[in-house]
Amino acid sequence: MNAVEIEHVTKTFSKVTAVDDLSLSVPEGSVYGFIGPNGSGKTTTLRMIMNIFYPDQGEIRVFGDHLVGSATDRIGYMPEERGLYKKMKVRDVLKFYGDLKNGKDLDQEVDRWLEKLDLTDWAKEKVDALSKGMSQKVQFISTVISKPDLIILDEPFTGLDPVNLDVIRDCVLELQDKGATVIFSTHDMAVAERMCDFIFMIFKGRKVLDGTLASIQQKYGSDTVRIRIEEDAEVLKDLPGVEKMNDFGREQELRLARGVDSHEVLAAAMSRARITSFELATPSLHDIFVRIAGPEALAVIEGSDSEDEPDGKGGRP
Repeated sequence: MNAVEIEHVTKTFSKVTAVDDLSLSVPEGSVYGFIGPNGSGKTTTLRMIMNIFYPDQGEIRVFGDHLVGSATDRIGYMPEERGLYKKMKVRDVLKFYGDLKNGKDLDQEVDRWLEKLDLTDWAKEKVDALSKGMSQKVQFISTVISKPDLIILDEPFTGLDPVNLDVIRDCVLELQDKGATVIFSTHDMAVAERMCDFIFMIFKGRKVLDGTLASIQQKYGSDTVRIRIEEDAEVLKDLPGVEKMNDFGREQELRLARGVDSHEVLAAAMSRARITSFELATPSLHDIFVRIAGPEALAVIEGSDSEDEPDGKGGRP
């Protein structure tokens, strides 16, 4: 069974089409990642699932039913714009949100989550006394305290330091292990790669990627080389057969031009530098994202007479 089914949904605001003929199925029990540039339609789609916005066309079903109203006890939603009652104490605000969704064993659950996210000492403090990171953890707890079956998180990792990012990530995966379906949007491609069973990308309101990471990478082929050298990456600039280089400091990612043999690139690189690692690999999700939505892709789209968007099926935009 699918937790969420979206069929041919379109949503416009004045003359702007925020979501254009979108169809999407989110399997129950999965972690489903929404990616896309700012303004691409991610948040609009999440809000339509919640019935905060209503589609102009198409249908949305949650656990097989059409939602009535903008709230349901089976869904926990954390919006991108955080919102907690700042003058309430942390424990009180968490119990309040749990009561709104008919949460069970709230005292025990609040204690468990506060301990898990290292907030026990702040339970009696007012929300406005918390740091941004602590406030974000409280917001996360308020979303999941009632044990919802579907959890929707809009940019849950933004602003978190690496330690707290790992904590929230582990909590999300634990909730999945207990049977919850999790949908979250993110700009962190590394997080999406590590966590998601399925990845959906929306660009200019239209779906351009949808599937497992492996299936998405396979569509783009093995045209990427990851290389490490002892010298500065500058020596690899304008390397024959390389269409683009992404410099990640200790490692460089080279995108090969069409028809180029990776051995030719290896030979050319060896003539310039001492190589410590050379690997032919599928492109990273970061690279695929940039191919679809980066400056080069936008220039191609804007300069084309065609109105078609890139379809994510293996061709370069």
